[in-house]
Amino acid sequence: MPSKPLNSTAASMLGLLHQGPMTGWDLLNSAERLIGNFWSLTQSQVYRELAAMETAGLITAGTRGPRDRRPYELTDSGRDAFAEWVNREPGREHIRIPLLLSIGFGQHIDPELLAHYVAEHRARHAERLANYFDVIRNAEESGLLPDLYRRETLRFGLIYEQAVLEWFDSLPAEVRGES
Repeated sequence: MPSKPLNSTAASMLGLLHQGPMTGWDLLNSAERLIGNFWSLTQSQVYRELAAMETAGLITAGTRGPRDRRPYELTDSGRDAFAEWVNREPGREHIRIPLLLSIGFGQHIDPELLAHYVAEHRARHAERLANYFDVIRNAEESGLLPDLYRRETLRFGLIYEQAVLEWFDSLPAEVRGES
């Protein structure tokens, strides 16, 4: 077991490694695909955590392969540490949405610039919603539907993006730049 509690980044990587050995690159891609819309991992975080987890005995590094990529695999200690982390109280979420901060101080922003920000962010959320629908369509077509837990995470994403788009569409005309 690690000497200090796992942070969420390390724990998410251990969770992903339950699928089998992965390189840092594989972990980044899997994280982006599975949790990227609600939890982000950077390349520097992944490689820093891999080194720390290897030192702590939570993972082992395999033989370097093509492009000097090294697969990592869970150890029994890594499985135990993940089980301890995943079974603890998750804690409160922290909402940090830079656009809301800008809108909160909107009276200090040129109206055209604020409208541009709003339109840009609305387009991003519309794209995320379309991506969620693509994930569902692809899973249905392939017959590889996600398990119950991933389906519910996906469903949250769908509902969240739909709610955010509804909020964007209900903004006053002044905020949307239509006045």
